[in-house]
Amino acid sequence: MVRILSLLIVLLGTPLLAAPNDTVRVIDADTIDVGGTRVRLFGIDAPEMGQPCRADGREWDCGAWTRDAVRNRFEGTYARCQYRDTDRYGRVVAQCSVDGQDMGQLIVYSGMAWAFRRYSETYDLDEKSAAIAARGLWAVEVQMPSDYRAARVADDPAPNQSCAIKGNISSGGRIYHVPGQEHYGRTRINPANGERWFCSRAAAEAAGWRAARR
Repeated sequence: MVRILSLLIVLLGTPLLAAPNDTVRVIDADTIDVGGTRVRLFGIDAPEMGQPCRADGREWDCGAWTRDAVRNRFEGTYARCQYRDTDRYGRVVAQCSVDGQDMGQLIVYSGMAWAFRRYSETYDLDEKSAAIAARGLWAVEVQMPSDYRAARVADDPAPNQSCAIKGNISSGGRIYHVPGQEHYGRTRINPANGERWFCSRAAAEAAGWRAARR
């Protein structure tokens, strides 16, 4: 009941207050779970899972790197979130604060995400500060997430935007991933191997796929 009420509070545009036992769970550097609600942090954009970073002749998973940094700072804390919108994947878009500090601002300032100027200039100065100081992403070679996503769509297109659920086949069986989940970005779909796109969870489960755990 508490989680249902929390979601209703979000949709009404008033602050979402975490219930006593509800804490932040970091999905990636710009997506969290609070009180059972998936929240896309407003005004920031972080690397996708599996997106590469390069520096000093090395390459690593930029999405996992930034996620871990945000997780170390915010995992298990209590957040207060202000509803701003709902994205095309059904996620709540919100500005969230922990101990009175804006999460999005801190993430951008630390160089773990960029200001998402397509939607807001809120964190423009925080990004410039990170760039000047060469913090985080500003000290490595990395593609902008929007460019990376566009390239992935061109290389691995879904039938249409409403059919964005990935039905993957792996050693764990037939598993589907929805946008916003931890391994969604790195999951590739190869129809030649029997993998496929789905337009709904119900369709995926009816076809014999089960939901990814995270």
